[in-house]
Amino acid sequence: MRIGELARETGVSVRSLRYYEEQGLLPAMRSASGQRRYPEAAVGRVALVQQLYRAGLSSKTIAELMPCIDSHTSTPESRARLAIERERLDRQIRELIETRDELDRVIAQTVDPTVCTVQH
Repeated sequence: MRIGELARETGVSVRSLRYYEEQGLLPAMRSASGQRRYPEAAVGRVALVQQLYRAGLSSKTIAELMPCIDSHTSTPESRARLAIERERLDRQIRELIETRDELDRVIAQTVDPTVCTVQH
């Protein structure tokens, strides 16, 4: 499939797909005329890259991990890197839960509209 088709299929911009290729996250084949061509599996690959980005991994980290992901193997280094990322996510989750709990306390305290007003 061509880059425009992949962009439509995944909801990711053409610019982002080019960036993924530059970073080694999304391999592309070239046609005789130089156009990028992607296999159907690229849709899943883009979804994985997007998921890893949403989890807060950098393109560098994703690129480092992709060979292990592609080969369904791991090394002590990749496991250590993944453990670090998991700990970071756990910390973010705890912080988000604390923030949500604080919002719940504020909401509970402001049931009476005379107690607090939010300014815009």
